[in-house]
Amino acid sequence: MDKVDRLVEGWVRDGHLPGAVLDITVSNRFRFQKSYGSYSDGTREHPIHLNTMFDIASLTKVTVTLPAILVLVAKGKLSLDSSVQAYLPAFRHPQVTLRHLLIHASGLPPDLPYLPRKAARPSLIDEILAQELLFQPGKDKLYSDLGMILLGIIVERVSGEPLDRFVKQHVFDPLVMRHTVFNPGSELRDRIAATEQVDRAYVIGEVHDEKSFHLGGVTGSAGLFATADDLARYAAWWLQPEHWDIVPPSLMRETTAAPIRGRGLGWEVKHDPTNVPSCGESWPTGSFGHTGFTGTSLWIEPEQGISVVFLTNAVHLGRNNKIRELRPILHETVLSSYLS
Repeated sequence: MDKVDRLVEGWVRDGHLPGAVLDITVSNRFRFQKSYGSYSDGTREHPIHLNTMFDIASLTKVTVTLPAILVLVAKGKLSLDSSVQAYLPAFRHPQVTLRHLLIHASGLPPDLPYLPRKAARPSLIDEILAQELLFQPGKDKLYSDLGMILLGIIVERVSGEPLDRFVKQHVFDPLVMRHTVFNPGSELRDRIAATEQVDRAYVIGEVHDEKSFHLGGVTGSAGLFATADDLARYAAWWLQPEHWDIVPPSLMRETTAAPIRGRGLGWEVKHDPTNVPSCGESWPTGSFGHTGFTGTSLWIEPEQGISVVFLTNAVHLGRNNKIRELRPILHETVLSSYLS
């Protein structure tokens, strides 16, 4: 992986990224782990280490909300094809199902109008519930934070537990993901990579996403902090689900078995040559993954057992950063380096 190593080192050296942690695992045969660069807390630079925790942003959708829903489906407490209204009576659109929310085909808008972190927003859930659909459910695809927020609420309503507690008990603890948390305590602050500068101070240990921030930091769309090693453990579960008694492997395989326009249940799936995902063109059909706005990503190639965790706080450099163009280059280089 020398070429991959030089690539990331060059991006940090040239100022395209502040730093990163890269974890490449191939079944039980090969592992590459390395940390790069540093971040500022406003007064001094802190080096990034292998155990640095990152705000993983929308990776929360597939590391929290998706498995939580699957656990409840496996327990017979949820049905993917039931109406959202069956679990949230205040939701106004009876034709929208849980499956629609998971594949981003509900018709809900992608987001709410932007409000800064300090702005009052006491009725955010009511705002979501009041949204009109932009298209008939199942007829199109539009990535939506709002649907994932609703799924997180459904997990809480059905399980009777807070989302963070439920996923810790049923997913993180069984997988020994000890450094994956919502709302990390002050004792972890020195291990957390700062994200964006807001009001002349860097955000450290608080969720970057504004909606999640207004909802207390625990939502189905964002809010999770994790290490690369923990996310590699999570990827290993998806590669060999039969090794853990968490969710039936057949149910997990269903999430990527029949993608629609690049989306499975929760995951982005490589299957359509006209729709190139963030892993790039060369990754095999059936590969699946997800990204996070802060700069994070996780991609899995199930046939060869490859997982690539790339955690970076790209928004440390501002929102006009290069992470979207860098991700495919990284993953193409990883694949070519492994196959060469």
